[in-house]
This record gives sequence, C-alpha cells and structure tokens, in this order.
Amino acid sequence: MTNAIMLDQHGGPEVLKWVPFESGSPESGEVLIKQMAIGLNFIDVYHRTGLYPLPSLPAIPGLEGAGVVEEVGAGVTEFSPGDRVAYAGVPPGAYAEVRCIPADRLVLLPDEISFQDGAAMMLQGMTARYLLKGCFDVQPGDILLIHAASGGVGLILCQWAKHLGALTIGTVGSLDKADLAKAHGCTHTVLYQEEDFERAVEKFTRGRGVDVVYDSVGQTTFMKSLDCLAPMGTMVSFGQSSGSVQPFDIGLLAAKGSLFLTRPSLMNYTAKREDLLVHARDLFEVVVSGAVKIKPMQEYQLKDAARAHQDLENRVTTGSTILIP
Repeated sequence: MTNAIMLDQHGGPEVLKWVPFESGSPESGEVLIKQMAIGLNFIDVYHRTGLYPLPSLPAIPGLEGAGVVEEVGAGVTEFSPGDRVAYAGVPPGAYAEVRCIPADRLVLLPDEISFQDGAAMMLQGMTARYLLKGCFDVQPGDILLIHAASGGVGLILCQWAKHLGALTIGTVGSLDKADLAKAHGCTHTVLYQEEDFERAVEKFTRGRGVDVVYDSVGQTTFMKSLDCLAPMGTMVSFGQSSGSVQPFDIGLLAAKGSLFLTRPSLMNYTAKREDLLVHARDLFEVVVSGAVKIKPMQEYQLKDAARAHQDLENRVTTGSTILIP
C-alpha cells in the first residue's frame, strides 16, 4: 500500500491529510508511474480552498510531477516501463507516491534533467513558454513588467525574456528577492512595498510604458498595471494571489490606449498533444542549453504538504518548490 495527500473538504492547509492510497493498475490509455518528485504550485492552493473547485471530493490535488513508468495500460505505445517522464496539468492527482495518468499527458524527461528539476519546471516552465510566445510574442527590445518576479514563474520569465533579448521590470517584496530576481536576469527591480511600481515603470521606460504586463497577483496590481502599458500593450492576468480582479467597464481598455487583455491557462494552451509537446520541447531546449536555469529552492516531504502550502501562502518561499514522496 502506498500513500497520498487527500482532501475531503475545502479549507486551510489542515485539510490536507496523509492517508493510505491504492492507485490500482493503469486502464486503457493510461500509465502507472512511481513519482520521484512533485511540483508545488499556487493553483494547488486554489484547488484546496475551492476557489478553483476540483471535479469532486475526496480528491488528491497536484498537477505536476516527474517519475518512472512502472506499467502501461492497453493501447499505450509511446512509453515503456523504465522511461523517465514528467507532466503538468490535468487530471489532478500528483500528491501521491504512485499514480495512474493518461499517457497523452506525459512527456519523456531528458536524461540531462533530474527528476527534482523536472518536477520544479514543468508547470511553471510551460506557463512561461505560453506567456512569452503565446499570449504575447516577445521580441528583442520589448519591455516587460513582471509581478512577483522572484516567484517560480517570475524567475523563469526573467531568464527566458533576457534570452529573447527583452528588458524586464520586476516587482518584489524585499531586497533579498530583488537580488534573486536580478541574479536571474531581471533588468530592473521595484520594491513594491516602498515604491509605487507605476512611477518606477514611468522612470525606467522614460514615459514610454511597457509592451506587456505579466500579472499573477491580481486584485492589488491589476488596475495600476493597465496604466503601465504603452498604447496597444497587452495585459496578461494569469493568477490572483491577492484576490480576484473586480469587474470593470471594458471601455477602460480603449481609454487607456486600445489595450489587449487576456486571462490564459496552461490547460488551454496545452490541451492538444502536439501543443503540449511543443511547449515541453521549447522548455527543455532552453534549460538544457543553460539559457534558463530551474532549480527547486525549497524541498518538503510529501507528507508535509500542509506546511508547504502554509509557507507558499505566507510568501516565505521563492522560486520553485517540490515535494518528495
């Protein structure tokens, strides 16, 4: 018998329980994998609280992991026992020592990338990929505003954007986090608790504004971020760690310079297998080349997932965090 983190009601970190779990054998089209490392992401918190409800309860949360194929179900030809694999996205169920997952949601993990790094990069790394190449096609010389620049996605965005020749302005909560963002390629940092980020953007861009804002914070940053955009700039709202964005008159987008607004998700951008493979390929290429470095900065035992959630919500963590079964 193996174990998993289960939740049978929505609530705080305390609803995450370490319980015995039997994964069973893979059904047709599925693969059974032994998990070596599991990624922790803010969407896991949303699932736990019910902000983004899971399909049903009780449920095993988690959308990202890396491990070894132990068994394949009928009809699976792309994977074999012993393969190193990784994944990010639906269906949930990553917080388990062993799990079954549809084979078409898996990708082969290159030998150059460890299980720990693989689990730390898949969801956040492929998110960075669609942000930089899907929501807005970043080009050399573009100027980007990245909120939570020292977070998991933020650090990847800073590195990848620099690789693409773009300039980045990152908001952070402390001097240590500013140093971390700069070490990962962020051009300018703003301590948002001490300095108005809109004024900082005006200063850094000499009044031009930025081409795109990447905002995972939500309520507290959204409206002012619109004022940071150059005419016909793009606002990408892909998270809400500070709360939901309040309704507003879309005429404001025209008044502020014919702005574009999108609310994307990785699940949509990688719903087709060919798109999933392209996102993973591009991510693995920049990581293996050294252009983007992704290392887990915190590691918890899977059974301590509740403490990991608490630290994530309290903004104690930086970069990527993994859970070890």
